[in-house]
Formats: sequence, C-alpha cells, structure tokens
Amino acid sequence: MSAPWKSAEWNLLFRELPRAHRGLARAWWALSVLRALLPAALVIATGALVGAVSAGGRPGLSLALVAATSILILVLSPVHDAVSTNLGAHVGADLHRRLLRAALEPAGIAHLEDPDLADEFTLARDFDLGITGPPIRLCMPFVANGLVELGSGLAAAAILFWYQWWAPLLLVASWTATHRLLRESTVWRSWRSEEVVRAQRHADYAYRMAVDVPAAKELRLFGLGGWTVGRFGRYRRELLDISLQAMRLRERSLLWAALAALAGNGAIVATLAAGALSGRVTLGRLVVFIGAVIGAAVLGIADFDWWFDTAARPPTVVDSLERKMPSFGALPSGAGSARGLPRREIRLREVTFGYRGGSPVLAGVDLSIPAGSSLAIVGQNGAGKTTLAKLLCRLYDPDGGRIEADGIDLRELDIGSWRSRLTTVFQDYVKYELSLRENVAPAGGSDADVEWALRQAGAADLAADSAGGGPGVVPRVGAGGGQGIDTVLSKSYAGGIDLSGGQWQRVALARTMRAVRQGAGVVVLDEPTAQLDVRGEAEIFRRLLDATRDVTTILISHRFSTVRHADRICVLEGGRVVELGTHDELIARGGRYATMFTLQAARFAADSGTPKSDGTEAGADGGSSGALPAGAGLGP
Repeated sequence: MSAPWKSAEWNLLFRELPRAHRGLARAWWALSVLRALLPAALVIATGALVGAVSAGGRPGLSLALVAATSILILVLSPVHDAVSTNLGAHVGADLHRRLLRAALEPAGIAHLEDPDLADEFTLARDFDLGITGPPIRLCMPFVANGLVELGSGLAAAAILFWYQWWAPLLLVASWTATHRLLRESTVWRSWRSEEVVRAQRHADYAYRMAVDVPAAKELRLFGLGGWTVGRFGRYRRELLDISLQAMRLRERSLLWAALAALAGNGAIVATLAAGALSGRVTLGRLVVFIGAVIGAAVLGIADFDWWFDTAARPPTVVDSLERKMPSFGALPSGAGSARGLPRREIRLREVTFGYRGGSPVLAGVDLSIPAGSSLAIVGQNGAGKTTLAKLLCRLYDPDGGRIEADGIDLRELDIGSWRSRLTTVFQDYVKYELSLRENVAPAGGSDADVEWALRQAGAADLAADSAGGGPGVVPRVGAGGGQGIDTVLSKSYAGGIDLSGGQWQRVALARTMRAVRQGAGVVVLDEPTAQLDVRGEAEIFRRLLDATRDVTTILISHRFSTVRHADRICVLEGGRVVELGTHDELIARGGRYATMFTLQAARFAADSGTPKSDGTEAGADGGSSGALPAGAGLGP
C-alpha cells in the first residue's frame, strides 16, 4: 500500500482505537479476525459435506460445522457493527478531548487567532459533524466489514495452497492489482488542499449563519435567507466538483482492472476444470477450491478504501494540530510569584509587537503605570489598545522590549500567579449559559460576594428581578417563577431568561468586581460599558473607581465622559504613546487628545442642541457624551 495508507489508516487502527478504548478495541479486533476466518471455514466444511454425501458417508460432523459457521457468520455481523459504532463514538470523543486540550493548554492565544490553524480547526471540528464526510462512528462499521472481507479473501486464497502453491499467489496478485487501480478512484487525496479548505470554510460559514440564533434576526429582516442558502449551495457544489474530479474513474483503469481479474481467476478456474474432468480433483475438493476463488474476490473491493480514508482523516488533522499549536500559543513561564504585585508600578519598556504575518501594531511603547492609579488609553482604530491589554494579560509576549511589575519582567513570573492578580472585561466578554451566580463567580463564591459585585456593577436589581419578575430582565419572568442568583441566563434551558446587551455588560463588570473583592490587584477594562447608555456608563465608572481605589486600573474607552475621570490619560497613535497626562493637562496642551475631545463634545452638542461655550460636553460630570463623528477614529 501507499505511504498515506500506512501513515493515516494504520495510525487509526493501531494507535487511535486502543487509545480511545482498549477493551472495545480488543473486542473489535477479535471479532474482525474471527469473522475473517469463518467464510473460509464454511467453504472447507461445505466441501467436506459434499464429499461425504457423494461418497455415501454420514455427513454428521461436516453438517454440524456448516450449520455452526453459518450461524456465527449471521450472528457476529450485527454484534461487530454495534461494537464498531460504539468504538467509533469513543474515537470521536477522544479526538474532541485531545482537540480541546490542545487548544486550551497553550498559555497564549496566538494559535487560536492564526488563519492557517483556523483551517485545521474547521477540518477537525466538522468531520465529526458529518459536513465533509460521515462521522467516525458511522465509518467504523464499514471499516470493520471491509477489513473482514479483506481478511476472508486472504484466508480463502490461502486454501488454494492445498491445490497448487502458485494458485493463491496468482489470485492475490490479480485482485490486489484491481484493488490498487480502483483505489485511486475512491480515495480523495486533495481534501486538505488550499482550494478545498477555502470552499469548506465558506460553506461552513453560510451553514452556521443559517442555524445560529444571533444571525437569525438579520437574515430575516434584510431578506438574506436566499443569499445564505445560495452561498452554501455554491460552495458545497464546488467541493463536490473538486472531489468528483479528483476521484473520477478512468476507462483505462477500469479496463486494466477487468483484465487483471479475468487473467488471474480465469487461469485458476481453467486448471481446476481440467483437473476435475481428468479425475485429479474430487467433487468435494472442487467445491472447496471454487468456493475459495469466489471468496477471494472481495480482495478487489474499492468502497472500503473510501470509508477507511474518511475515518482516518480526523486523527490526521488532530495530530497535526497537536504538533503545531504549542509552537504558536506556547509562552514561557517563570517560577517567580506575583503575590502582591504591583506594589510600585507596571512599566512597559520599548515594547514592540506584531501579529504573525502582519505589520507591527506596537512600535516602541514606553509607559509607566503607578500602582493603585487609573490609566485611560485612547486612540484611533488599530492603534494597539486591545493588543496592549492582551500583552498585559500575557496572552501574547512582546516581540521586543519588556513589561515589568516592580522591575520584574512578566516572563520571569509564573503565568498562573500573574494572571491571578488580574481581572478583565474585554470587548468580546463571554456570556456563560450558566446561572447568574456562576456568571459572576465562575469558580464559586458566597451569596454575599456575588450580591456585592452585582451592586458595584449597578446590577443589583437583576437578582431580584429574576426572582420576582421585575422589569430588569427581558423577557420578564412571571412573579415567583425565577430563582434569584441561581436563575440560568439563557432561554435555551427550562426556566432560563435572556438579558439585554447592557445587562450582560453589567454582569461581566460584576465578574470583575468579584475578582477585585477576592484580591485582584490589576483591573483591565477594554470598552467595558460600550452597550450602556451614557449616564449609566458614568455611574458605573464612578462605582468602579470607588471599588478599585487601591487597585491599578487600566481603561480602554472611546467615551470621553468616562476617560476624563482617570488619573492619567494615554493617547496611542502609530503604535506609540504620543500624549500622556491628566485630562486638564492634555486639554491645555491642545494636542491630539484635545482635538478628539472637542470633536466628540461638538457632536454631542449638535445632537442635543445644548452647546457648551467651554467646549466640554453638556452634563459631562453627569456622564453625558456623544458618539465620535465618523472618521475621528476612537474605536477599540
């Protein structure tokens, strides 16, 4: 067989099956061997029965053997199918476990944001969903039956050694040639090509658009249902065309396969006929040898190759990801403890960074953040604000420069120890389909801690509303129908509820406040209140500053009504710090910050009809703020 067969299919049989479930794998192999030998045993027993009857003897033992082997063939087949399906399910579960472990084990997230690995993730995930091919649990019965047929074909051919030494060799050679010629028409070797993966990703995207809830509203509102179906169908047809082109049967292959089968089988049958006519081959032996020739025909099957190749693909992809991901997402971890850090400052020294394959995002950032102070970071889209937050959390390491806590490079600290000092709210915070309690305290916490955190995030009413059906939850829960902080925050579960975007953001902030109560010393907030109204944002930020008075707080926001309350403000531009100071100092300087602040204030004044003579926002101290005009660039 070819190298791909050996490297992928043999890997499935001798590595993946035992790793998934050793006991089932042993039973599967035992049944495979037994079922492979039974047809040959039936041929021999049938020949013995015919010989005994033709000789006028009693067929008792041979008849019993025929009956026993026939019954075993019938009974073991469905048993083997059940074991195969079960074992295939275990293999699929084991592959998913390995995939999740490989994705979660690297300390960084570069492997999850790399476009090349995204293709591999799509392949690994979708195979078990049956999108690009049947799942392993469905393939394994066909693989088992194919192996049984191949084994029974070899066993049948071996019977012919009893006739002539060259007969089984000729028979196996002729069917193997046929098998190889037809195999090239069934095995799709281009399934990992760039063209195939591209089409698969587009088809996968359209499919998930159609079935995922978040897209359901817009698909219907904008009439995109037909577009989505058409897009899915177009790329699925492209995949089908590519596979058919790669696997199409060629007339020359069919012709040579037929000639090979005819030559080998014809030569053996002709010599058997001659031997029977001359009396050199008895009737009983003729039945055995002809049965062996017929039984060996399964050596030329081709559909088995397709099932075997399909079942072997997911382990190949998962193995590839396991090898690649550590080199993308691995981060060195020191042994130092971060307990109590930072006591003096967090310092970025000439920090440079760029994502793999892209231009630099940060180009020599030098910045000191005194411990216990609050720093707001503003800048245009792509200035590197969120990237800076990722580096502070050690989701990535700088390409150049250092990030220090009290003079200690973060790379010298234990990653887990440093992260235990951090708490964050990112723009794409997670909405856990868990209870309100578990959303606020995922690792567990007392009612008092959870309720305190909810109050600090301005979400104290959520627990009461979910228990009593108040207006804070959308849709409302009937009076007495909720469970307070144990209410599940998802309508996908019985008794669950949905929250608005602003309410979810308050829950995410409560999660951060709970971490502060548990001892976190650094708070990183990346657009933490983007879905709240302006006054609500100002109220929440004042509470955050009060709750984190002794904590180092780093805020990324585009709303200047919030930013202005930070101890200092940093303006990033072109991957560098271009301005740093208090709100009043930067306004007085009349630089980039003052320009952006004035633009936002002017926009708010125009929208509200209440211009301010000093250029500040109307009600700025109360939290009012307008959105930045298009082109001003204060996004994340």
